[in-house]
Amino acid sequence: MNLILFEPGELEAPLPRSDPRAVHLLRVLRRREGDLFDAGIVDGPRGKATLAAIHEDALILGFEPGAPPMQADLIHLLIAVPRPQTARKILNEASTLGVASMHFFTSQKGEPSYASSTLWKSGEWRRHLKEGAAQAFDTRLPGVLHHGSLDDALSALPQDGARIALDNYEATHRLVPDARRPISLAFGPERGWSDAERTLLRRHGFGIAHLGERVLRTETAVAASLSILKASG
Repeated sequence: MNLILFEPGELEAPLPRSDPRAVHLLRVLRRREGDLFDAGIVDGPRGKATLAAIHEDALILGFEPGAPPMQADLIHLLIAVPRPQTARKILNEASTLGVASMHFFTSQKGEPSYASSTLWKSGEWRRHLKEGAAQAFDTRLPGVLHHGSLDDALSALPQDGARIALDNYEATHRLVPDARRPISLAFGPERGWSDAERTLLRRHGFGIAHLGERVLRTETAVAASLSILKASG
């Protein structure tokens, strides 16, 4: 953890020693009473926290706020709900690289059961966002929204900015750096977009691009695309 994140109000209560953050502080960072460490409030300021006291069952912490959250990078991801292990990687990597929002939708060729995974129902997904943000030394978490269809997801995107869908089958050009903001970037399911979805994307102003001849895993395509887009920033 480059930055230890806390939800608003958490620092006002003792941190149980069983909490992974407490374990990290004591065993990895080897902090002792009176020591400082980098911390932040989710969607709030970064700053310096103090390990004020170490009790048998909990840690007492103090916090001095400093820098405000990083500026949100106005990139919006549109992602067909992938298998849970893939979604975990996307949530972490996209949060690390920095996006404004991720819109997950049920696609025509996708597996409907992925949307009912415990990843989403248990709230586990938020932990992966926080781990990604902490890695990047940021406190801001991307928005995560779920939609029943591509049509619903498209209606929730910003109306301005560039729109690009990744497609190995019908794209005629590579994804290139684009300094325009905001930008919406769409990724289909493992089995690819349906013809109806391609038509819908084009109707909503999406251009079709690819990342080269190699077929990439969804999580790799997300990370590679964000890297390309951010090269123009």
